[in-house]
Amino acid sequence: MTATVPEILRQLEERMPPAEYAAYLREVAERRSLSLQYDWKARAREKQLPPPGDWFIWYIETGRGWGKNRTASEWVRSCIESGKYRSGGIVGPTIATTRNLMVDGPSGIIAVCPPWNKPRYHPTVHKIVWPNGAEVEVFSADEPDRLRGANLEFGWADEFGTWHNSEPFDMFLLCVRIGNRPRILVTGTPKPLPHVKALPKRPNVVVTKGSTYENKDNLAGHFLEQIRVQYEGTRLGRQELHGEVLDAVEGALWDQERMINRHRVTQFPTLSRIVVAVDPQAGAAGTTGIVVAGISDDEPLPHGYVLEDLTISGSPDEWGRAAVAGYHKWQANRIVYEKNQGGDMVAETLRTVDSAIPLKDVWASKGKQARAEPISALAEQGRIHHVGFFGELEGELCSWVPGERMPSPNRLDAMVWAFTDMMLGEQPVLMSVPSEKDMADLEIGNWWEIT
Repeated sequence: MTATVPEILRQLEERMPPAEYAAYLREVAERRSLSLQYDWKARAREKQLPPPGDWFIWYIETGRGWGKNRTASEWVRSCIESGKYRSGGIVGPTIATTRNLMVDGPSGIIAVCPPWNKPRYHPTVHKIVWPNGAEVEVFSADEPDRLRGANLEFGWADEFGTWHNSEPFDMFLLCVRIGNRPRILVTGTPKPLPHVKALPKRPNVVVTKGSTYENKDNLAGHFLEQIRVQYEGTRLGRQELHGEVLDAVEGALWDQERMINRHRVTQFPTLSRIVVAVDPQAGAAGTTGIVVAGISDDEPLPHGYVLEDLTISGSPDEWGRAAVAGYHKWQANRIVYEKNQGGDMVAETLRTVDSAIPLKDVWASKGKQARAEPISALAEQGRIHHVGFFGELEGELCSWVPGERMPSPNRLDAMVWAFTDMMLGEQPVLMSVPSEKDMADLEIGNWWEIT
């Protein structure tokens, strides 16, 4: 008959010196505590565990902060520890994000593995290797050709909504082809892109949807409060917090697929000019739009490039420092700012940070729609390119509808000011003296309704 645990402990206590037996009990307790710490099944929410059934693709399409990366890293770990898989692959948007988030991140693969089975990352060969010899190869969606020839038993594709198209995923799909049960996990916050919309319609796909708030116990309180105030009830909040795939907005000046995705780039040519455009907040609190953009003149017609969105909610000193930092980072030619909101205060704020920066003030002589339409037309012609992905900026571009009394689109305005300055060559026209009603609207931040 096999001895019970209490009986074994009594026997050890009888045979071992008291100090040695006490040390043994401490070691056992530490191992037990460590084992519980790495017991994912005991800590995960039900949605974070693999769904039942003979699926080929598990697609986790949820809001930010839901726990996608931790779930996927734990799934990779479970594949290796099960002993059923020895060759896997992971793909992120770029090799840098793949390594920084999927491999070495705080919820990455290495972080979730216990000390007694900790893998090592070998950057020269782009592989994660476990003590038993199991391997996971590391790829990026911007280098799909590296996926050719790989033979994998399972895989994880992350931030699928930021991939340019389905080509890297199709290549990855062809790689996961060996073993008794090949499987792929896809994670991402949904975007209204063709390959994102098409994924759930593929055969043998199981979709898990979820909201940011499902993971509230593991998120900082100030983060939850900030996103609730800033995004809840907005179109962007439906996408980024609740994981909804949104269709085009009727009446919006920008279309996600036709005017942004189709002309998106990851690299840009030599730029003849770069500006930082600032759309200052109305009143003491709010969001100041700050967008960095440049133009290239080496084409038949100048093309514009959105380089960075530095938009910030903060004090004048904070947004002033953000704008100046962007100017120096990109070695810009000047900072362009709207003078309607704040007047000389904007220039004073920027010069307090750096008195040597060249500035240009512009006055909104036309309503937002009239100012934005020429830039929207350039985007429709394929002459405006987003260098990478700018979720919040693109959310404003594709959701703001003129005449709908929507909140002021600060990011959109800043981008419009940048390209108006560089590509339209228009000099700002001074307005006639505004009426008392116009000035009252200006004071409460409704200037976008004035035409």
